[in-house]
Amino acid sequence: MDAFHFDEIIKVLKVDADGKKYDKVSRIEAESSDGATSFQLDIHSELYPMKRKELYRMVISTSLHMDGSAATSYPPEGKSLADKFEYIVHGLVYKVSMDGSGPDKKVVVYVSFGGLQLMLKSDPLKAQKFKLDQKLFLLLRKMVK
Repeated sequence: MDAFHFDEIIKVLKVDADGKKYDKVSRIEAESSDGATSFQLDIHSELYPMKRKELYRMVISTSLHMDGSAATSYPPEGKSLADKFEYIVHGLVYKVSMDGSGPDKKVVVYVSFGGLQLMLKSDPLKAQKFKLDQKLFLLLRKMVK
């Protein structure tokens, strides 16, 4: 779907690696299955606990509608992506930058979901759809082994 900015299986590498700072929030460190994208993601751990070594499908999209059309209400009327996922947050891209510290240049995208943060670091081709001040949905579903 054209509205998707990201659609991959991710693996949780660490949960609260620097200690738990808030009662109901955990910071997840994860990477995509191909290893090309890394994440730091704050999750409302009371609503959606995530554990180390678990696999999740992560979608980042501009819309919850199956046809990619703009959402005019929440929850959207009729069938939507929300029906297929367990955890959904809505946020805003507040920073996009380049990281040239490693052997390859990476784009770093920062998104705020009402105070819960996402930092996504990936190669420029995978991150080209992300734009400053863009509103996005992040959707997660645990993969069953």
